[in-house]
This record gives sequence, C-alpha cells and structure tokens, in this order.
Amino acid sequence: QVQLVQSGGGLAQAGGSLRLSCAASGRSFSSSAMGWFRHNPGKEREFVAAISWNNRTYYADSVKGRFTISRDNGKNTEYLEMNELKPEDTAVYYCAAEDVSSWSSGPFSDGIFELWGQGTLVTVSS
Repeated sequence: QVQLVQSGGGLAQAGGSLRLSCAASGRSFSSSAMGWFRHNPGKEREFVAAISWNNRTYYADSVKGRFTISRDNGKNTEYLEMNELKPEDTAVYYCAAEDVSSWSSGPFSDGIFELWGQGTLVTVSS
C-alpha cells in the first residue's frame, strides 16, 4: 500500500522556523516528483513547493527565499524547512507525490500530484 506519512509542524512564533517531513512507503519515489501544498478553510489549496527526482526545485512566490524543499531518496522522504515564518503561513500543510515514475524535471502542474499525506497544522503566532 502506497502511503505518505507526515511529521513535524506545530506552533512557532513569527520569525521562527519549523520543519516538516513526509515519509513515503509502498514503493520507491526516487523517480517521482514530490511537493508541498497548504490549505486554509474558505480558501483554495495553495501550492508551496515541489522537487523533481533530480532535485530541481520550484517555489510559490510567497515562500521563495524562506522555505526550502529537499528530499532523501535513500530514505524515501521529503522535507520542507520553513524559516522566517509569518502569521500568513498558518495553514494545514500537505505533502504530495506523483503516483508514477515520471523522471520529469518539471515544472509541474498541480494535477500531477495524486498521492497525499494526512496533513499537519502549522500555526504561526505574531
């Protein structure tokens, strides 16, 4: 069974840092794109970052320069390092992955991400 299990997140003060992890299981994701999205009630789901199999990265303008996406293919895990956090970063964060081995370097449309983690709440206080 293919699964994405998230960990990390929680509460941080503005200007602080948090790290999210997403461990994939069921098959190797080393040739699949992986990404992070976030969602607030009443708003559209928002793309945050994506990383290709060969570590090409893409970021939303709102997080560029503050967030870093990375992956460890040996551990089948991706990470989101969030620095200089702002109250507007408060959301439920979801990791995502392609359900195929595309070997694509991107850029990626949101629709390629078919597998999702369970979500984790990140709250940034001012």
